[in-house]
Amino acid sequence: MKKEKILVAGATGYLGRHIVKELQFKGINFQVIARTSNKLKDLGLKKGQIIEAEVTKPNTLNGVMDQIDVVISTVGITRQKDGLTYMDVDYQANMNLLHEAKAAGVAKFIYVSVIGGDQMRHLKIMEAKEKFVDALTLSGLDYTIIRPNGFYSDMKDFLEMAKKGRVYLFGDGEFKLNPIHGADLAQAVADSIESDQKEIEIGGPDILTQNEIAALALRAWKRPLKISHIPNWVKRIFLSGLKIFTSSKTYGPFEFFLAMMARNNIAPRHGIHRLESFFMQEVDKLN
Repeated sequence: MKKEKILVAGATGYLGRHIVKELQFKGINFQVIARTSNKLKDLGLKKGQIIEAEVTKPNTLNGVMDQIDVVISTVGITRQKDGLTYMDVDYQANMNLLHEAKAAGVAKFIYVSVIGGDQMRHLKIMEAKEKFVDALTLSGLDYTIIRPNGFYSDMKDFLEMAKKGRVYLFGDGEFKLNPIHGADLAQAVADSIESDQKEIEIGGPDILTQNEIAALALRAWKRPLKISHIPNWVKRIFLSGLKIFTSSKTYGPFEFFLAMMARNNIAPRHGIHRLESFFMQEVDKLN
C-alpha cells in the first residue's frame, strides 16, 4: 500500500470505530475528526491523530485536510438528535467534507451508504444519502461508494425481542439478507483505498431469511422457537399513523428499518464473522 494519509469522519460510530481499528492493524497513517476526543480514548489514538471539529459546522473544517490524500466518511444519523435532520447530517455534513476535500486537493473520497439506496429515495434518510452520492459522483474526485446491506448491530432488534421470548415479523419472514459485521466491513473499506471500483455492494457470509435470523436470536437466549407473523396491512397503518402524528425524527428510523425488511437484500458475501456467533457474544455480555 502507498503511504497515503487517511482522514476518517464518523470515527465515533459503530463502523467508524471498526475502521479505526483496521487502519491501526494495517499500520496506515491516519487521523480522525471528532466533536470530542472523549469517545475515542479507548482506541489508543495518539494526540496528533484526533482533530476536534464538527462536520455540521464547515468553519471548523478549514485546513484540516491540507495533508490528507483520502477521506473516509461514515457520517450519518439513524436516530436524529440535537435538532438535526437527515439533510443536515447525511447530506450537508458530508457536503461540508466534500467541499473541504476539493479545496485541499484530496485525491479520493470513500463514502459508506446503503445497498439499494437509489431505489429508496422516497425515504427521508435515503433521500439525503443519495443526494450526497449524486454530488460525489459529479465532484471530479476519485471516489468509492460502499453499499452494505445492514450491520450486525442492526440485528440487535431481533435479540431484544427474543429476550422476551417471542420475535415479531411483518409478512411471512421469508425475505433474505446477509448483514455484515463491522470488522469485516471495515476491512473492505480499508481495502477500497487502493481499489478502482466506484461502487461496492457488500454483505456478510450468511444469507438468511428473517425467520432464520429470528430463530438464531431465540436460540442465543435459549428460548423456545416462537415467531409471530404480523400482516403487512398492520405495518402500513402503523407507518401512516407515525407520519401523521410524529415528525420525521420519530418515524424516519422506523420507516427505514421496515422498508429494508420488506425486500430481499443480498450482496456479495464477505468476511468471517458469523451472525450466530455475534448473537451468542451479545447475550454473554448481557448475562
